[in-house]
Amino acid sequence: MRRTLMLALALGLTACASQQPRQDKGPVDATPLSLIPMPAQLTRAPGHYRIDATTTIVVPVGNAAAKRVATQLQGWVRQARGFAPAIVEGQPKDGAINLATQSTVKGYESYALDVDGKGVHIAANDETGLFYGAVTYWQLLTDPASQNGVPGVHIVDSPRFPWRGLMLDSSRHFQSVSEIEHLIDQMAMHKLNTFHWHLTDDQGWRLQIEKYPKLTEQGACRKAVGPDTALTGGANKPYCGFYTKEEAKQVVAYAAERHITVIPEIEMPGHAQAAVAAYPQFGAGKGKREVSTDWGVNTALFNTDDATFTFLENVLDEVMEIFPSTYIHVGGDEAAKDEWEHSKTIQAQMKKLGITDEEKMQGWFVARIGDYLDKHGRRLIGWDEILDGKVPASATVMSWRGTKGAIKAANAGHDVVLAPSPTLYLDQLQSTLPDEPAGRPSGQSLKTVYDFDLLPPEIDAAKATHVLGAQVNLFAEYQPNWYRIQHAIFPRIAALAERTWSPKADWNGFIARLPAQMARYRAAGIVPADSAYAVAISAERADGDKARVTLSNQTGYGTIRYTVDGSAPTPQSKAYEGPFDVTLPTTLQANAFAGGFGLAGPRSEAIDAKSLLNRTSDQLNTCSDKLVLRLEAPESINGVRPLYKVDIMDTCWMWKKVPLDGLYRIEVNVDRLPYNYQLWKDTKGIVSRKSRTRAGEIEVHLDSCDGPKISSISLAAANDGRATLQGTLPKREGVHDLCFVITGKPGPKLWVIGDIQLR
Repeated sequence: MRRTLMLALALGLTACASQQPRQDKGPVDATPLSLIPMPAQLTRAPGHYRIDATTTIVVPVGNAAAKRVATQLQGWVRQARGFAPAIVEGQPKDGAINLATQSTVKGYESYALDVDGKGVHIAANDETGLFYGAVTYWQLLTDPASQNGVPGVHIVDSPRFPWRGLMLDSSRHFQSVSEIEHLIDQMAMHKLNTFHWHLTDDQGWRLQIEKYPKLTEQGACRKAVGPDTALTGGANKPYCGFYTKEEAKQVVAYAAERHITVIPEIEMPGHAQAAVAAYPQFGAGKGKREVSTDWGVNTALFNTDDATFTFLENVLDEVMEIFPSTYIHVGGDEAAKDEWEHSKTIQAQMKKLGITDEEKMQGWFVARIGDYLDKHGRRLIGWDEILDGKVPASATVMSWRGTKGAIKAANAGHDVVLAPSPTLYLDQLQSTLPDEPAGRPSGQSLKTVYDFDLLPPEIDAAKATHVLGAQVNLFAEYQPNWYRIQHAIFPRIAALAERTWSPKADWNGFIARLPAQMARYRAAGIVPADSAYAVAISAERADGDKARVTLSNQTGYGTIRYTVDGSAPTPQSKAYEGPFDVTLPTTLQANAFAGGFGLAGPRSEAIDAKSLLNRTSDQLNTCSDKLVLRLEAPESINGVRPLYKVDIMDTCWMWKKVPLDGLYRIEVNVDRLPYNYQLWKDTKGIVSRKSRTRAGEIEVHLDSCDGPKISSISLAAANDGRATLQGTLPKREGVHDLCFVITGKPGPKLWVIGDIQLR
């Protein structure tokens, strides 16, 4: 897939959307086209069209919208082919790329595209539709099926949903303007139209507000903890970053040029710790707070004084000056009410208002903000907790706690956007491959995203029009840099794009079209995750000096090929047909292939007697799955920071089906990480185990965690952190499960297991 896609193509514009393509000589090319999202209607037609340096893009005289799109298309052609077609004004002509806005193409964002042997015709009722028609043409231009010229097609296309979005969290970790613009470029090429920008949270306030300078002077910086120390250069240097008003306006303008609306999110009444750290008088709690270094549910809330509403309204005034979007997102999620419950002032205010509980008080709070936005011609949108109180009828609900919020809101007459956790949360890891980065390992694969039902059947048919669409969310606790962001977003964003645009789902077609899209990513400087195609290698002990190897990939697409001689696999390497035995030691490499190309980077596994008796934390099961994370160590080993899978509420792991015959020794690599989590009421679920010593120990239990203890390894030697601990195993025969538990209670440090070696 790394081969340059050299495609020759020409475009011609028909008179109107309903006109069929000109019937040129030559057969209809049936080679599948790699378009994502797949157009609503696509008919193959005879002929091919090639472009060269003499090709022109023709726009109607005086049509500024068509000329803007032509300029964008000109740039894409230059990137793909190395030359820029000239833009001319005039009547449509043969041998040209013709663009026009026409009232005969019905529907906002809709377009018609015709290609035949004489050229291309792209028509739309509005500039956005014309832009999307140009995007589709660019995809045809960069399609392997177009190497002999773009094949003839007749496309009439329109989106399934009006809201097709992505949320980026810039509070937990900060991205540069250029990185955000790069992301917006890719959103546009997927026909996504909504960029939801999460700008404030407990861990940082990222937007300049001139009336309240401390929001960024103090609220944009936090102490560096854990892996953040690698970003700042040390624990004594704070993690900081914010966008000036001019930078935010630059992002808004950049997105608008690509027909994307930027919707800002200013969290309230919860997730307010960064703001309250800067201006404590607006907080509901007592004492001074710092910008949070902890992930999870912090309890800092805004208070409900008139002065605080004046503060929030002043902030929103400046936000509305920067962002012209109809919608302003006010958060509303995870507002832990402890401070309101303990505030005599707020309790007295609730009594005066006739409000009986704190959830309804949040409803009053959100409604007051909603009324303010309504008066300024804007609409409030918030996470589904805003339904807990009475909110304005114009309020739109973004459903994140599964789909229940969307169902409730739509059936009550509110517009809704589906963004459910965990399915559409891109901080969830997308495979169990050992090279996945830090994150939440619940396994939201490419197919999981693609298969999500955007119209839950529980929504009344008459209310289905209230479903505006859907978006994927990338919260950035574990996305500290641009590389990680790319890995999390691409290619899962393509699945969301197709399901929100195309009228029908076609998983098999999608996964076959995706390799060309992966090549487009790489050509654009994007490094996508190849998890959907990458080969997973599993090896188990077999008889004698053999190991039984099983190969698979997530999608089942392509032919898996492998080598055992140290060479990289090629399309001519041996095809995998089922589990097979290898002689120890062996280094096995594998990849999946289709159309003569490798679909992913090759994966390699060194298999020997030692590796067969080793398990990393990723290969172990956690015992309770209360809150499982894949965490990154602050300190590196040979330039690489280790990753550990751990349940932060129950430090317990299971190694299933261990053949214990002849095994008497155990080595455990451990590490100690910061326990920077705020779990609110979930803290009562943290499992604590009695330690025999002050240092604590790792206990090994046979068959279950309640089974007999067969070994105990002191943690004393690891008091300073990372260490390899030694222990013994009593003689046992047969196959057994082993349970490994770390005694004590997680916090303020978290003991984790890196890997376990039996001997």
